[in-house]
Amino acid sequence: MFKSIRSSFFTGLLILLPLAATIFVVKFLIESIGAPTSKLIFWFIDSSLRDQIWFEGMLSIASIIIIVVFIAILGLLSKYFLGRLMMQLAEKVITSVPFVKTVYNTVKQIVDTFSQQQKAVFQKTVLIEYPRPGVYALGFLTSTTKGEVQQKTGKVVVNVFVPTTPNPTSGFLLMLPEDEVIDLEMSVSDGMKVVISGGALVPAYNAKPLDIGS
Repeated sequence: MFKSIRSSFFTGLLILLPLAATIFVVKFLIESIGAPTSKLIFWFIDSSLRDQIWFEGMLSIASIIIIVVFIAILGLLSKYFLGRLMMQLAEKVITSVPFVKTVYNTVKQIVDTFSQQQKAVFQKTVLIEYPRPGVYALGFLTSTTKGEVQQKTGKVVVNVFVPTTPNPTSGFLLMLPEDEVIDLEMSVSDGMKVVISGGALVPAYNAKPLDIGS
């Protein structure tokens, strides 16, 4: 029971971690950059009006807009050498703090994985029998094998990446005959959620349920 509770706790923690990190970062940016900047922008507002509810609401909206613009500028700068250098220095400082380093690296790995998925590295989610017949593993079709491998197997062979759980940035490249790969309807994004959550998050499927008891 203890192992089950511990496993469920860490699975839930892994699911909440990216969301919690995003909320923390946005909240920090709003409080440290957005709110002070919005107050500077509206410095001319009379002090008697600053306690009004509408003014607080206006400051909140302005803070959010400022942070959106700030993040967009940061993304733009990251495309250039100076921006990339600044990002590397900031990352070096962050990863020097023990606990923050663990959280940052975990979130970064997840973000990098989804970024790679958006670049069409993974074409579709598939199911294969691995590491032995009768045992199934979730994988992602990357391409059709070419060159020497394709010629010497004498079959239509495809490349399938099988990620590890809960860190999907590592895994195995398997070259399988096309007829041994089962295509799934779930998206690559949903398939990645299944892997990261260790099977705790499974997308809904409206097919007729199997009678497992029979």
